[in-house]
Amino acid sequence: MKRIVDTQELARRFNEDEAVWRRFEQKRRLRNSTSLFPEEVLDEVDWREAELKSRQTRCVGKPLN
Repeated sequence: MKRIVDTQELARRFNEDEAVWRRFEQKRRLRNSTSLFPEEVLDEVDWREAELKSRQTRCVGKPLN
């Protein structure tokens, strides 16, 4: 049973990583090249936004009843 859970978790992580990468690539393509900021800074901002939008936030705690 544990192996199935691990496989499902790996698949979920892979899918999230793929979604982040796709969103980042899309933002990079749409980026205006006349920015005053260096490319590395723009990449970091776009990557963080892609992660924020594409990754699920998981909370730890007791369920509300």
